[in-house]
Amino acid sequence: MFERCQAIFIKEFKQIFRDPRMRTVIFITPLVQILLFGYAANKDITYVPTAILDRDNTVESRELLRRFIYSKYFVPEHYISTEGEQNELLDKGQVSVVIHIDRGFGRNIEAGKDAQIQLAFDGTDSNTAMIVMGYANTIVGQYQVDLAKEKIAASGKVTAVPNVALKDRAWFNGNLISRNYYLPGVIAIIVTMMSLLLTAMAIVKEKEIGTMEQLTVSPLRPIELIVGKLVPFAIIALAQIIIITIFGVLWFHIPLRGNIFLLMFSTCIYLFTTLGIGLFISTISSTQQEAMMSVFLFYMPTVLLSGFAYPIANMPKFIQIFTFANPLRYFMVVIRSIFLKGVGIEILWTQLLPLFAMGLLVISFSAFKFRKSLS
Repeated sequence: MFERCQAIFIKEFKQIFRDPRMRTVIFITPLVQILLFGYAANKDITYVPTAILDRDNTVESRELLRRFIYSKYFVPEHYISTEGEQNELLDKGQVSVVIHIDRGFGRNIEAGKDAQIQLAFDGTDSNTAMIVMGYANTIVGQYQVDLAKEKIAASGKVTAVPNVALKDRAWFNGNLISRNYYLPGVIAIIVTMMSLLLTAMAIVKEKEIGTMEQLTVSPLRPIELIVGKLVPFAIIALAQIIIITIFGVLWFHIPLRGNIFLLMFSTCIYLFTTLGIGLFISTISSTQQEAMMSVFLFYMPTVLLSGFAYPIANMPKFIQIFTFANPLRYFMVVIRSIFLKGVGIEILWTQLLPLFAMGLLVISFSAFKFRKSLS
């Protein structure tokens, strides 16, 4: 049995690496993907193009604007004088926020009355708008506290004003860099996509060129054919995760606090599901085009329900139920925990156990379906 599996194993590797395009897809495409995602998948808002409309032009209004300008978030690109200019800049997407201070702002501050400013946001990207609004609220809140301190000190009634300082501490990702959170997920997505696509396409290719019939009449048993077909893609997937992990750590300085061998072990368990699903897709597909469309049909909901971009806790309850059948959900937790938290199997077994059970079920069913199609 081992000799026959070895023969099909060697044949697969020769067939894969004989094609220059396939070598590019296997080794270059994952690096290009992680390079693009590494720079694009970044939710840190550090540059907010801003327009300023100051109709008051007093000491008070200029002081408030100074705090916005000298923060590390708001970058003044336009100084305007009318609301028409404000609407035009927002409509064209040239700014994300307009700080509008009307006349009487400084006078109201001096008189101890309520004073208002307007922040007009581009709400197309609601997440960015909410983050920018939080920055603005922090700046205005600190300005209000400083004004209160000045008035109390000027009255001479109180010599010292008590202050409550909030000191935050973030575990695992001290600087709250979003890239550190997203890139481990990108690695999981790349491994998912490549292992699915390579498995589904390779077996369907045998059908299209007519060599599948030759394999079925050969002395190979179905289990030997399955093992010989799947093991090369498992090895390629492990090689890919090593390459892109090294690239992510060295190029983007992503912390890898956990055990690399635990990462490989967890990937092997996860590959049971992706290779099994690829095998199933290849069984029900007649052409490579059909297999590719089936892969993408499975791939998109898998990523959306994995917690990669959207927290599962924020999804409706009935949608959360479907995520428990998604193997990428468990692997996403595992790979992020290994990278950022450095936890071991004593913590991750609650994710690895259902992932292993799911993988065993999927690959058993797919192997049975494949054997049935051969017979």
